[in-house]
Amino acid sequence: MLEINNLKKQYGNTVVLNIPELTIPDGQSFGMVGNNGAGKTTFFNLILDLIRPTEGYILNGGIKVSENENWKFRTSAYLDESFLIGYLLADEYFYMLGDLRGWNKKEVDGFLVQFSELFNGEILGNKKYIRDLSKGNQKKVGVVGALIGNPELILLDEPFANLDPTTQMRLKKLLLKIVKDEKKTVLISSHNLNHITDVAERIVVLEKGEVIKDIHTNDETLKELEEVFAVIM
Repeated sequence: MLEINNLKKQYGNTVVLNIPELTIPDGQSFGMVGNNGAGKTTFFNLILDLIRPTEGYILNGGIKVSENENWKFRTSAYLDESFLIGYLLADEYFYMLGDLRGWNKKEVDGFLVQFSELFNGEILGNKKYIRDLSKGNQKKVGVVGALIGNPELILLDEPFANLDPTTQMRLKKLLLKIVKDEKKTVLISSHNLNHITDVAERIVVLEKGEVIKDIHTNDETLKELEEVFAVIM
C-alpha cells in the first residue's frame, strides 16, 4: 500500500505538488492524468525518493521512503530513458537487472519468453546497443525491465508514448494481466485518456499540483475525463 501524508513539493515560492492525503491499496491499477506541469512526474519522483518533499511523507508498504530503503525491494519503475544504460545490449541490461533483483540468467531468459510478441524480434539477440534502438524499442526495454524480479509495486510514466498502435494494444493487455492475474500494484501516468481509461481501475486528475478528481473507472469515465479537461482549457 502507498500512503501519502500532507505531501508538498515547493521550489522557492512555487508549490508544484500539494496532496494532503491519498491512499493506493495493494493490487490496484492506478492512473494519473494531467496537463504538462500538473505534477505527475514530481509525484513519481517523490515516491521513488529521487527528490525529497518539502513537507509530508510517503509510506510504501508501511516504510517511510525518505528514511529507510527497504521499500526498494518491492518497488520497480521506468520513467524515462535515464533509467536505461545506453552502452549495453538489451540482453545485458535485462541480465543486470535480474542480478540486482536476485535472478540468474536462466530465470531472466524464462521470464522474457512471454514478451516475444511485444519485442517482435527487434530487441533480443540483435547485437544492438540500447542507445541505437528506436524510441519505441527503448520504451519496450524499459517497461519490461521494470517487471523483472517480481516487484509488488510498478511505476510507469507515459508507457504508451512512442509505441505503434499494435504495440500499445499488446502493452495494455500485458498491464491488465499483471494487475488481474498477478495482483501487482501498477501506477501509470499518461496524457492519453483512452489508454489510461482502458488499463486503470482508478484515475486521479492532477491540476497545478493538486488532486481535482478521483474516479473509479466505469463506462462513463472517458467522457467524464474529457469534460474535466474541457473546463481546465
